[in-house]
Amino acid sequence: MGWPREFRTTDHRRQAALTVILACTIMPAWLSSAWAQVAAGKYQVEAAYLYNFAKMGRWSAQVLPDRAGLIIGIMGGDEEFVKVLRDVLAGKEINGHNIEIRYLRSPDEVKFCHLVFFRVAERINRSVISQLGKSTVLLVGEDKDFLSDGGMINLTLSDGKITYKVNPAAFEHAAVGYGDTTSAAPENEGHTPDVLPESSRSIAFRVVPEYPRLATALNLAGAVQLQAVVRPDGTVKQVRVIGGHPVLAEAAAAAIMRWRYEAGPRETTESVKISFGQ
Repeated sequence: MGWPREFRTTDHRRQAALTVILACTIMPAWLSSAWAQVAAGKYQVEAAYLYNFAKMGRWSAQVLPDRAGLIIGIMGGDEEFVKVLRDVLAGKEINGHNIEIRYLRSPDEVKFCHLVFFRVAERINRSVISQLGKSTVLLVGEDKDFLSDGGMINLTLSDGKITYKVNPAAFEHAAVGYGDTTSAAPENEGHTPDVLPESSRSIAFRVVPEYPRLATALNLAGAVQLQAVVRPDGTVKQVRVIGGHPVLAEAAAAAIMRWRYEAGPRETTESVKISFGQ
């Protein structure tokens, strides 16, 4: 007794079916690998941000005694981010405090940390934050509602670039401060960028860009090429980034916006090259 006609498969059909099966097997692995590379890059940038947030945090001596470990907790998400965070921060310290990374399994563990990063998959932000009261924990998230839930700092991804927003009201009701600290040695010491204007107009006032702390944490170096649109009165109207790493370019553009060129008869476009760490 043979197979019904509609279920019979020729060798040609078998080969075609095998090709489809192999394609379905191989493609997900390829896509998975590509996604893993993208995620790893995002994780490294987020890890550098967390490091700098921790450096900007201000805790009392009672909350963070001398030589005590500074604990960064990760709430939610996968453990791969924790691995990347540990790799990025390996061997680093903050004001004499060693950094300890914890992957939190329970909301109850949040209060034992100095900084906690709520991953986007973590949906219990509001309840956890409300239970902390006058918190001594620096609360960082990456969800669009995180600040309205009472979070302090929120990471956002916009146009392929990670930025952040701060909720001042949350700090007003917390027992942890945030801002520049005089005790922390400048991490960008010895990294003064070289500025090479390629301009038709002389520069009357120039600000040298600061070497970004995030760039230091990621060991970024390189040149940024920019164009400044200058008004007739010499003030900078706009800065366009022609090439260079986004983190370095952002610092360079911010500095050039404060420059002042000599006055001229018309609006001009001036080229500027800034080298960081080269």
